Amino acid sequence: MKVDGRHFRSIWVEPDGWSIGAIDQRRLPHEFVVAKMTDCDAAADAIRSMLVRGAPLIGATAAYGVALAMRSDASDAALDKAYATLIGARPTAINLKWALEVMRETLLPLPPSARSDAAYARAGEIAEQDIAINKGIAEHGLALIEAIRARKKEGERVNVLTHCNAGWLATVDWGTATAPIYLAHDRGSSVHVWVDETRPRNQGASLTAWELAHHGVAHTVIPDNTGGHLMQHGMVDLVIVGTDRVTANGDVCNKIGTYLRALAAHDNAVPFYVALPSPTIDFSIDDGIRQIPIEQRSADEVATMTGRTADGRIETIRVVSDGSPVANYGFDVTPSRLVSGLITERGVLQPDRDALARAFPERARVLRALK
Repeated sequence: MKVDGRHFRSIWVEPDGWSIGAIDQRRLPHEFVVAKMTDCDAAADAIRSMLVRGAPLIGATAAYGVALAMRSDASDAALDKAYATLIGARPTAINLKWALEVMRETLLPLPPSARSDAAYARAGEIAEQDIAINKGIAEHGLALIEAIRARKKEGERVNVLTHCNAGWLATVDWGTATAPIYLAHDRGSSVHVWVDETRPRNQGASLTAWELAHHGVAHTVIPDNTGGHLMQHGMVDLVIVGTDRVTANGDVCNKIGTYLRALAAHDNAVPFYVALPSPTIDFSIDDGIRQIPIEQRSADEVATMTGRTADGRIETIRVVSDGSPVANYGFDVTPSRLVSGLITERGVLQPDRDALARAFPERARVLRALK
């Protein structure tokens, strides 16, 4: 996608051929800053601190983290250490484990002398695969948007509501939930996006809105509690969100607040779709509510807010009274019964075990073996 007319991915190999560049998403939307990672610890810290975030991008970053580790020490012990360092960076997104397993399976059979080059090549393949997958999601999701557009009067726009950021900043390029939106816009469809602010980190207001603005897509930022009202008044045609993990039976784990959007959509007969790349499917579990670990993050994310002052300074202020305890659950789980369909690179699927296993038999076999 483009930033001020220039194409960017969210992560890349720098011109020196080995260090890794990434957009520092903590600084958006007020500052566009590129960070450089030069070792495995830096990649793990980027994931942990949310310099990079979004399940697909976390996976790609982990893969490049292994490559950075192999560049300095390609021994079995170093590979094990890199795996352990990176797997602990974020607990919820299954793409992290998937990417690390792919890297380990690729590198272990090789002699140490061949591992560095092989690691960079395999990490690059993971990044390219993510882009190809997201293009597939774009095409299949576009059909849903176009079907709604065909039922509307001439000049009426399709209104999509999304939550958190499942845009190109959450992937290597294109995004998941936003991929159909970008494709519809690029092909001339009139589409408008309701962007949930997505407290407490405001990924919708600070990231999704920033993306859409730079790509020229019509959008409106709304407080998180507004979506139900819009649905009641016929102002939302469909909801498309991303996900950090989908279970074998179609339960969806995504940013906290997604479950409430699904309930509102269900009550108002608004289609609720989840866009996901196949590495996000976890066939090793089948009960998202009980089996997915839910990350609990720092209270400061809720108690403070960061923004730009009228005179251009970036300041952090406290919005919660001193002494008040804070709970900050990062994710919630939407049961499959509330999901209209899963938009994948292999089509729009029913959110159930049979549909997922038929569409991705190779994933079903691999992840059952990891259980």
